[in-house]
Parts: sequence; C-alpha cells; structure tokens
Amino acid sequence: MFRSRALAVPLAFAKSYNPIPRQGVHSAEISRTEEEAAVYVHWPYCEKRCTYCNFNKYIARSDNESAIRACLLQEAATLIQLSQVRRVPSVFFGGGTPSLASPHTIAAVLEVISKYAYLPHNAEITLEANPTSSRRSKLQQFRDSGVTRLSVGLQSLDDGDLQLLGRTHTASEALDTLKEACKLFPGGTSVDVMFGLPAQSLAAWRSTLERLLDLCDDHVSLYQLTLERGTALFRLKEKGQLTFPDQELTAQMYHDARCILQQAGFRHYEVSNFARNGAVSTHNMAYWLGKQYIGVGPGAHGRFVPRASGRKRREARIQTLEPEPWMKEVMTNGHGTRKATEQSDFDMLSEMLILGLRMDTGISHERWQTLSSTLSLQDLFDTSQDLRDLQKDGFLVLDHSGLRSSWKGLAVLDGLLLPLLSQLEDSWNWQMKESPQQPP
Repeated sequence: MFRSRALAVPLAFAKSYNPIPRQGVHSAEISRTEEEAAVYVHWPYCEKRCTYCNFNKYIARSDNESAIRACLLQEAATLIQLSQVRRVPSVFFGGGTPSLASPHTIAAVLEVISKYAYLPHNAEITLEANPTSSRRSKLQQFRDSGVTRLSVGLQSLDDGDLQLLGRTHTASEALDTLKEACKLFPGGTSVDVMFGLPAQSLAAWRSTLERLLDLCDDHVSLYQLTLERGTALFRLKEKGQLTFPDQELTAQMYHDARCILQQAGFRHYEVSNFARNGAVSTHNMAYWLGKQYIGVGPGAHGRFVPRASGRKRREARIQTLEPEPWMKEVMTNGHGTRKATEQSDFDMLSEMLILGLRMDTGISHERWQTLSSTLSLQDLFDTSQDLRDLQKDGFLVLDHSGLRSSWKGLAVLDGLLLPLLSQLEDSWNWQMKESPQQPP
C-alpha cells in the first residue's frame, strides 16, 4: 500500500541541508528516544459553507485535485525532511471536508509520509467525513487507502437544526453513514455533535444524546455552538431573527451530556471528548501533551524543531492560508510556510497549561520540569492566593501526580486559565530578573 515514490525537492531547498534517508526504515531500527511527530493534513474544500463556520475552507473545485495532491505530497516530504523526525504515530486528515478528496489522494499522502519516516502498521490514520460525501463504497475505499479511524460530522439528528446549520445531509443520511462507518471502522468511529443550537431545549438535547448512544461507537466529541463574527448565524442573531439558549442553559446541557455519557461507560478524557474501551484519539493527545506535530496544507499549523536547518528550538509554524497562493509557494519553495516563530520555554509552558489542563490527567510534575527545572507547579500556587482559592474551592487539583482540573473545573476551564497564565508570567519574569543568566 505504501510504495516508494520518487518526489523531487526543489534544488534551492535541497542544497540547504543533508536530509537523513528515510527509505527502508523498520520498527526494529526505531528506538524510544528518537524523535517523532504527528502529521496533520488540511484539505481546504467543502461542498458549501455552513452557517456557523469561519474555518479556513473554500467551495470545492472539480478540476484541481491533482494539483493540490501534488502540493500536499511535496510539502509533506519537505517538512518531514526538515524536521528529521524518524517516526509518525498518527496522521489526521482535517478540513474543510477531506472526505471530498479521492481515496487515491489519501493513499498518496500516506505513501509519501512512509517514504520519509516510519509509519507503523498500527498508526492512527483519521479522516474527517461528512455524511453526504461518505457513501459506503467510498468509506470502503478510504479504509483500503490506509484510513483506520473516521470522524463523522453529524452535528445534529434533527432535520430542522441541520438545515439551519447549513449542513448538506439529513438526519437519516447521518444515521445511515454512522451505521456503515461503525461496520467498516469498528472501535474507530468518532462522532461530532453540537449543542446550544437556536431554540434548542434541554429535553431535545438529551433526546439527541440518547438516540446517538443507541448507534454510536466508542468516541464522541461535543461542541457548543459559538457565533463567530462574519458567519450567517451571527448576522441572523444580530438582526434578532434567531434566539439562542442562554449561558445557564448551555452549561446545563454540557453537564447533562457529561453525566449521560459517563453513565454509558465513556471517560471524559478531554474537555470536548469522551471515549470508552480505550478509544482515545492518539493524534489529538499529541496536541494536548505538547508533542511535535507537522502541519501540511493551506492554513495548517505545526510545532516542531527544524533540525535539518541547524536549529535546536521548536518553531510554531503556519502555512499560507489560501489554496492558490499556498500551491504557488509549494511549487517554488517546496513548502508554503507563511510564518515560523521560534518558541521560548515560556511559550511552551504557557501552551502546556492551556492544553494540558484540557485533559482529565492534567500535567505531571515530570512533564513540567522538562521545560522548567527551577519553577515548579507548587511554586505557582505558593505565591498566589487566587490559585490557592481555586484549589480550595475544588476547581484545580495539585498533588503528587501534578496539576489537573477537577470534574467541575473542566466545565469552567477558560475562567481558570487566566489567573494561571497571569501567575506563570509573573513568576517567570521574577525568576528571569533574579537569575538572568540562568533562566528556569
């Protein structure tokens, strides 16, 4: 399935470093200490723009898949060689609607990743899919192309809600797709569902979850509808043409969903994500644990050390947003990185707080100390009454294992992060002032 394929790297880029050959890398040669990175691949096209969406996506063009496929292959090869990672434990095809891409494109991307890094036979390969672009035959082809996990964007099981959201599928089509996905990807089918929809009642939301639990697999992602400026739903609200559940009601919806899913055997392992039978998302865990990841495609983000260029610090990278300019840059330079910013230890500690506290396991002392050997988690609390109060009130837990949000803390995480980040900045600046030559 993952045959070697020659892929030219532009001469100007190739001269800048000597990449380590990746062909023929086998599991026996991969040690636990060698570098690895997840890979995110962005497919920017959709059939139409949903009324709530402000993501980087465009209406699909029927004549350019071969062109964007060639650029995805080129950029994946370039960035993997630039990072010099030896192993890729997960690949995530997001968008946009990547299920609009041909299975051939998905297979070709996986081929080129396996050419330049070791892609284990049990790697998690996720594809986001919308019901209308995911008929049984195509789902089968995606599985044959190497996909091992499907993330199905149901969003709602009510036809009125789906129409208002601008979705192109009906509730019946969503359920049919879910049934087929569970047959083809048993234990590897995730569903997305939204709450806080216009005029949605608590009873209607509970009914949606109960219907979903009759058919879903072992992973559920919950998202509260947020109104972004510039979207169709935002404009309708501004005109007073739609009413939405208030903050108290949406909080109750979230609480009830957590209880219902927990009673059904799901672990609430991240703010928006629930899994049972160990079906946590390996790829998303890489983000939340602060591991390296390479972003491929227009608008994709990445976090990795560009070792081949002689650098030793991680960079936050953003690829050019629009598909056409991105493709021109890839064809010229081998990649379409619009911005690359070197991250300091403080930057990475801030991200560790923001992302790590989204997980039920939180942040271990060992992880924290990899970036801060002298400023401990306990130090943050010792010098802040606000943080001690949050711990006393049961929102945060700091013990021998590390720092984590409690059950009720996860529900109000945004409110917890502000004092934490503020205290981190104050403590960090104090440490730098006291020991400018020995940063923590």
